[in-house]
Amino acid sequence: MSAIIEKMLKNYNVENLYDKKNAMKEIMQEIVLCGLSRAGFFKKAAFYGGTALRIFHGLDRFSEDLDFSLETEEPDFDLTSYFPVLEKEVKSFGLNMDIQEIGKTKESTIHSAFLKGNTKEHLLLFYADEALAGKVAKNEVIKIKFEIDVKPPAFATFEHKYRLLPVPYEVKLYDIPSLFAGKIHAVICRAWRSRIKGRDLYDYVFYLSIGAAVNQKHLRERLIDSGYISADTDCSLNDIKKMLSERFDNIDFVQAGRDVVPFIRNTSVLDVWSADFFKQITERLTAI
Repeated sequence: MSAIIEKMLKNYNVENLYDKKNAMKEIMQEIVLCGLSRAGFFKKAAFYGGTALRIFHGLDRFSEDLDFSLETEEPDFDLTSYFPVLEKEVKSFGLNMDIQEIGKTKESTIHSAFLKGNTKEHLLLFYADEALAGKVAKNEVIKIKFEIDVKPPAFATFEHKYRLLPVPYEVKLYDIPSLFAGKIHAVICRAWRSRIKGRDLYDYVFYLSIGAAVNQKHLRERLIDSGYISADTDCSLNDIKKMLSERFDNIDFVQAGRDVVPFIRNTSVLDVWSADFFKQITERLTAI
């Protein structure tokens, strides 16, 4: 095992195979971020979403994907141009993973890629535990998905942050109000279909618990882009609260809780989830 990976693992309290897989995946996410930083990716792009909130602001749940947005629109942006440096970075830590862009099946502003490797092989690399690896199927694959929006909604604001591991590197990311705008947009607009994404609700509570204000102009642009509101809608703070309230009235909170359970330790926090709970805490929502 790399000495740096060993050092990073010490930051995790792992109790079972699931915890160990999550810790391994999160360390891989940070190695990807480091590789993208070294490739110059953050000169054009910014990090946002749940994983950004966890790594840089202490969200207490694991997050699956890496979400990015260009700072300004660039329809011909070439994500693959960053792959050679990223692949070199990943392999320098002993990770045997392939990078592959995901072909789009329909017109979209989102470009996607997967970093994929064998789960069993990497568990042995991280933990050197044959018994642990023996619990995993030979063909199980660990995936790090990353996506970038090449036509981002306007009025996002950014900050620069640094990490020391795996090596010192810099990331440009959405600031808290802009991150919060993205999350509120997801709560209001995400097409959950048969599986409610309770993680959106969990993150929403987290933002309110740290006193975050929402970037109102950026949220409005996201709602317009989604077709949820028209371009001539003011979208006041009261309007946002009303949209959220209407959404909360139509959520199955038991099902939402099931979605988030695998990603958190203290599941008792879900006991209070109800439309009334979310409506009441939304009264403290502020905007900038």
